[in-house]
Amino acid sequence: MGAHVSRDDFEWVLTEEPHASRRKIILEKYPEIKKLYGYDPNFKWVVTAMVLTQFFMLKIVPQMSWSVLTLVAYCFGGVINHSLMLAIHEIAHSLAFGHNRPLHNKLFGFFANLPIGIPISISFKKYHLEHHRYQGDEKIDVDLPTLLEAKLFCTTGGKLVWLFFQPFFYSLRPLVVRPKPMTPMEATNLIIQLTFDAIVLKLFGWKALAYLLIGSVLSMGIHPVAGHFISEHYMFRKGFETYSYYGPLNWITFNVGYHNEHHDFPAVPGSRLPEVKRIASEFYDDLPQHNSWSSVLWDFVMDPEIGPYARIKRKHMGLSS
Repeated sequence: MGAHVSRDDFEWVLTEEPHASRRKIILEKYPEIKKLYGYDPNFKWVVTAMVLTQFFMLKIVPQMSWSVLTLVAYCFGGVINHSLMLAIHEIAHSLAFGHNRPLHNKLFGFFANLPIGIPISISFKKYHLEHHRYQGDEKIDVDLPTLLEAKLFCTTGGKLVWLFFQPFFYSLRPLVVRPKPMTPMEATNLIIQLTFDAIVLKLFGWKALAYLLIGSVLSMGIHPVAGHFISEHYMFRKGFETYSYYGPLNWITFNVGYHNEHHDFPAVPGSRLPEVKRIASEFYDDLPQHNSWSSVLWDFVMDPEIGPYARIKRKHMGLSS
């Protein structure tokens, strides 16, 4: 299975997560960044165009062979679906319609969720906001790999397998590490999604539904756009737990690559994160950063110093009020 990783434990630290303190320092120097807070009025139209594109594809893919369908799902449909997942990330921060319209955000999240094939919109939010507030907490931050994952996938080949199955680990880990009861909104998300899937199956057949699901799964695994899962918080430089990526794939992923900027200012929509970096450049230019998500995936697999263990963790201190 190739070289064994050099680490045998996570990187445990006693410091607090770095983003709240850096946000305070930056705002003291550049209070004008607060003017960037709030939703992007163009966001909903971009997301709507992507959803409608996938609806259009449902009429085309049933004519394709399975091999061509899979290739199209990987190269095209999966990219759109992954972008819609990152749209749901924006919606989780109330950046579709603003904090004063929570129902609008939730309903639009259901809409953005449709081509993905599985219901994620509401569940993602209730775990993701904790990832921001309790980054690295051993019990609360479900973005962290489990000890079992780190022990099982600790070789070159093992890391490759782990990347391939990352969609399942990413989706199922919260249910194991930090299970929460289903909320009425999650049930609504589930019913709407299953109804949509049934309609697709009835009107367009199995190939159309498979196109959506295959694209969603493949685009979260060994795929260039999935590189952000690794680039964001895996420790490529000792002591640094969040990394930004400034490459061209930000254009189709709502600038999720500006990840230090996002964690520092989660109230700023992705479209304005480059402006945060421009204003406060001295706080970001010298931080370790990535320029290729494909290279991130390659380095994760091939470098024995990187793997599921390469994450900064903190002992659980309880939930703050």
